[in-house]
Amino acid sequence: MKQYQYDDIDALQDLVSEEFGPWGQEVQVSQEMVNQFAELTGDDYWIHTDPERAAKESPFGCTVAHGFLTLVLLPRMSGRPSYEVVGFNNMLNYGSDKLRFTGVVPVGCSIRSRSRIKEIGATAKGTKFVMEQHVHVVGQDERPALIYELIFIYM
Repeated sequence: MKQYQYDDIDALQDLVSEEFGPWGQEVQVSQEMVNQFAELTGDDYWIHTDPERAAKESPFGCTVAHGFLTLVLLPRMSGRPSYEVVGFNNMLNYGSDKLRFTGVVPVGCSIRSRSRIKEIGATAKGTKFVMEQHVHVVGQDERPALIYELIFIYM
């Protein structure tokens, strides 16, 4: 596995790509998972938690996962990187620039993600990475259900 010094901005540019990496682990979205998320967040809207009503009234014909549930499952779907960043003391989740829920995640389906490094640059705090991540319903690879840009800083 190739190693990169966290503050070697020029070398790290090798990681920036228009191409997405391989698919990560698949995660099956169950009704139990959706119900637990609804209980935790207080978002118990029927389109997520009432399979009978959703079958009759939802435009999707079934219950669907919360968008934010799909987002928080990203770490479970992550693949192993083909590189290692070394020499840093801390890695900070700095936030995001973009979050879009572009499709539904039906309960019972499996989802998976892939990512790419979109940008790397020096900041006063350290080295900033922008990672674009897409989550797809398995079998629907042409259009992501979620697009997310995570920003993190190596210090």
